[in-house]
Amino acid sequence: MRASGVPHTILRPVLMYGPNAPGNMRLLVGLGESVIFPANARILAEHAPDHQRGAANGVTLGGTDFLTLMLAQLQNQDPTSPVDSNQFLSQLASLSEVQGINQLNTSFSTLSNSLTSSQALQASSLLGHQVLAASSTGTLATAGATLSGAVNVPQTSSQVTLNISNSAGVLVDSINLGAQSAGLANFSWNGQTSNGAAAPAGTYTLSAQVAGASGGTAVTTLVNGTVDSVTMGAGSTGLTLNVAGLGSVPFSSVQQISN
Repeated sequence: MRASGVPHTILRPVLMYGPNAPGNMRLLVGLGESVIFPANARILAEHAPDHQRGAANGVTLGGTDFLTLMLAQLQNQDPTSPVDSNQFLSQLASLSEVQGINQLNTSFSTLSNSLTSSQALQASSLLGHQVLAASSTGTLATAGATLSGAVNVPQTSSQVTLNISNSAGVLVDSINLGAQSAGLANFSWNGQTSNGAAAPAGTYTLSAQVAGASGGTAVTTLVNGTVDSVTMGAGSTGLTLNVAGLGSVPFSSVQQISN
């Protein structure tokens, strides 16, 4: 709640007053709650520094200014109607709450910056390393180059087959990985078609078949790539690796890191 006609912007502790509420001054705190304490406008004029007066008849106060104003309130209170002690304690509690929230925000900001710096330092050590990340495609940089990766086998199977198709959807080669237990089953394609010719450079689609798995069971393929660069994202974006042949890969998607 607020006094009618009182302008406010809730960004920091702000003391506001207006022509419709000359007998009240209000401290707007960061959570949208407010503390109202009766005082005369002349107290504000006497104790608020000139440089703190805003164009909208507002005064921005810090913790020290707030306490100074409270003391002035006590000194100028009506002896026949003294300030309620409960109200006084409530004002102090509100001030402590605001200061505590500000200190907590500062601490979290410092911690976030520290974690970001630590993450950036660790990320720099990934440059030039091989990472294994989920991808349904693999890229041959040159004709006949090698492509390696893995199939995430959902259950123990008597046979796992990796199918490799070109950009036109034509099957280029198949790799029989044999019997596999649940987990990652590594593969390495020599970059040759089923007739022994070198496959041209380009992007190929990978798919896997797992004997015994139901038709609706998803089978994930993963591809190895070299980390070319690292990007530090803001907020929830986090760390992103730029991997040769895979493009941008969220660090959370990386399954393995090797030399």
